[in-house]
Amino acid sequence: MTIQVNITPNGRMSLPADIRKRLGLNGGGAVYLDETDDGVVLRTAAQAVARAQALAKRYTGDNSDTSVDAFLARRREDSGE
Repeated sequence: MTIQVNITPNGRMSLPADIRKRLGLNGGGAVYLDETDDGVVLRTAAQAVARAQALAKRYTGDNSDTSVDAFLARRREDSGE
């Protein structure tokens, strides 16, 4: 879906209410902007986290040895705790 959003002279733009509702931004909230070669992508916090998790999984797969908990356990073991 493509919609036109106008930008005010001071740089503000408004997302239409139906889009904010679908994205769970009813009471406001943050969105993350990525500038790409193709243009600009806006993501909610949940979408940004899901994307980061998918990217991490691409490199770690289902290897449980790459989790934060596993890393901390190894550090404790190395330090003798």
